[in-house]
Amino acid sequence: MGYELRVVRESPLAFAEVAKAIAPAGFELRGSDEIAVGDHGIGTWRGQIVGEPASDWHLAQLLRLAAAVGGRLMGEDGESYAVRDGVIEVIADGVAMEVGKFDQIVAAGPASW
Repeated sequence: MGYELRVVRESPLAFAEVAKAIAPAGFELRGSDEIAVGDHGIGTWRGQIVGEPASDWHLAQLLRLAAAVGGRLMGEDGESYAVRDGVIEVIADGVAMEVGKFDQIVAAGPASW
């Protein structure tokens, strides 16, 4: 099991909200709980959206998914992930660290780390 990221919101997400919000953003449901883009699983529904990114591309997709449902992407240790000025950042203990340019990461595709 890898490092889990979760989508959090001020008000809890209902599965029906997730199902309604993801399709216009290019995501699809597989089975009763997997959220995917094409052939790639991005996250699962476990009362909230949870993902274990295997690449920067997966991280970018989780950020898109969080935005689609009006949430924020948070890590197990309380760090948050965001896109600012086209750049993916991880913010931990008040310090922002750049991951890379969102558009370039998406264009590079889902190659694993």
